[in-house]
Amino acid sequence: MFNYFFIKFGIAYILDLILADPRWLYHPVIIIGKLISFLEKFLYKAKNKIFSGAILNVLTLSITFVVSLLLARTNYVVEIFFLYTTLATKSLANEGNKVYKILKSGDIEKAKKELSYLVSRDTNTLSPDKIIMSVVETIAENTVDGFISPAFYAFVGSFFHIELFGQMVSLALPFAMTYKAINTLDSMVGYKNEKYIDFGKVSARVDDVANFIPARLTGLMFVPLSTLILGYDFKNSLRIFFRDRNKHSSPNSGQSESAYAGALGIQFGGKISYFGKDYEKPTIGDKLKAFDYEDIKKAVNILYLVSFIATLVIISCSMMYNIPDLRVFFHL
Repeated sequence: MFNYFFIKFGIAYILDLILADPRWLYHPVIIIGKLISFLEKFLYKAKNKIFSGAILNVLTLSITFVVSLLLARTNYVVEIFFLYTTLATKSLANEGNKVYKILKSGDIEKAKKELSYLVSRDTNTLSPDKIIMSVVETIAENTVDGFISPAFYAFVGSFFHIELFGQMVSLALPFAMTYKAINTLDSMVGYKNEKYIDFGKVSARVDDVANFIPARLTGLMFVPLSTLILGYDFKNSLRIFFRDRNKHSSPNSGQSESAYAGALGIQFGGKISYFGKDYEKPTIGDKLKAFDYEDIKKAVNILYLVSFIATLVIISCSMMYNIPDLRVFFHL
């Protein structure tokens, strides 16, 4: 059976670069978010919050998987379209560029407002340096969540098929979309605050496990390689990765953030305020230079190149796997 995954993923990636997340599109992640909110209304009432939170996780992931499987069975066009919606390269780049342009215009208050849509930290008291740091940090962290992880799970899923109503269906889309559900659950209920410390525990742990391999591939391979091609500090990117990658409270966020910090010669962390409380986050990277607006542009450049290199790797591996089928396809 010929596997067209490398073609489907290539088209999905191109659509991501061209369309990003169109405002007219009722994005699947929004639908997943509404499903989570709906289920939470009933499940949060249970006394055992860890158990009910686990049920929320299982129900959300199961429904997402089944719906995605049905969508993938429809036809290639539908499958490619929804596969594209799991990728967020241009959307993430656009958000970074938006704050960059506002900062360059000198409107700090507007930059704080725009940043507040991207991060959970308090932005009203941030200095320009902290705004730049927050934007670059967000791009670095979401390089994994927004592209590498969904691409990774789409690739893994492409090796598996299920017969559904007499038709073999690839699990590329179900795997990628289920990952997006995992990530959405973590972003909605995975907080370590009073409300979600127990209810969101399972969702947070599942997200940690799901991002484990993609985060390390990003920090160890994709970011340093992109840094080398772009002429940024390749050696320092690797040095800071190995030194600081485990300093973050998250087991995965520090993997990509450390590689970005080293590449740009900047330092993440320090005093940050969340929900009115100040926290002293461990520092990642060395402060070899002061923050500059251009650090945002450089981070965006790394993001784009990371996604491009990862796509080449995925397409190449997929084609190699299908060499026998390709020979038949082209009558060689």
